[in-house]
This record gives sequence, C-alpha cells and structure tokens, in this order.
Amino acid sequence: MIMLAVPVYSISLLPIIAIEAIYLQKSLDLTKGLSIKTAFVSNLVSTIVGVPLTWVILVLIQMLTGGGGAYGVDTFVGKMLAVTWQAPWLIPYESDLHWMILFAGLFLLIPFYFVSWWSEFLVSKKMLADTVLSKNDIKTKVRNANLITYSLLAFWPIGWYVAGYGLK
Repeated sequence: MIMLAVPVYSISLLPIIAIEAIYLQKSLDLTKGLSIKTAFVSNLVSTIVGVPLTWVILVLIQMLTGGGGAYGVDTFVGKMLAVTWQAPWLIPYESDLHWMILFAGLFLLIPFYFVSWWSEFLVSKKMLADTVLSKNDIKTKVRNANLITYSLLAFWPIGWYVAGYGLK
C-alpha cells in the first residue's frame, strides 16, 4: 500500500499545504508568510518521515502478529481483517483487490492522520515558539487543519474505485 500512498501524498502535498496554510493563517491570526512556511515545513516532515515510518511500523506489527498469511476473504470477518490488520501489506487476493485497496486506503488514513497531526504539531509548535500562541491553540488548529485535509484525502481511494470499477 505504501506504493499507492506515496504518489497520492506527493501529488496532494501542494494543495494540502495551501489549504492548511490558509486555515492556520485565519484561525491562528498568522501572517501569510509564516502560515505558508509553517504548513510547508510541517507537512514536508509528516509526508517524508511520518507517513513512511508509520507504514513500516504497521507492517512490522502486521507481520509480528501473524498478519502475513492469506486467511481468505470469503467471510465478513476475513474481509475486515484483510483491509484493517493486513492493510499496510495487502495479501494479493487478485479478484478482490479492487475493493480491498479502497477500504485499506481509507483505513490507513486513520493512523496516518494521527501521526501527521502529532508530527505537524511538534514542528508547528517549534516554528511558532516566538508568537504569543498557546501550545493548546496550536495543537487544536493543527488537528483541525489535518481533519480538513485528511477528509479530502479520502477522495483518492474512493475516486480510484469509482473511476476504475464504477458504482456496481
């Protein structure tokens, strides 16, 4: 799944920076330059370090807990395990990959969101240390900015599914 996630995050990086910069500028009353710089650096860190590192940790958890084997997708439980527990490294059930990539992609947005929020908050807090903003305000606004952009990122797997397979 990382081979699908990295291009999506790379293509989405500039729009995400723009959306988050506008949100941070307005919600934290920052200058345009400071909001762009903060959104740029924090998103670069979360995209280059946070998301891949999270994926590696999730793959390790998957493999160390027995998620590396094919258990089948012929039951509801099997399907759920295939797109949650095995989401980082999907087992290639060829005839089911069209829907599995959609749901695994949506599921992976959850841990990626939390790591992005945390890493972007740490970077933003450091970059905004000279302002009068409270740590809590920065944390809340970075969370909200990530809620907006991660909600928009959900359109990637949904769009991929609709474009490739239609709404059957």
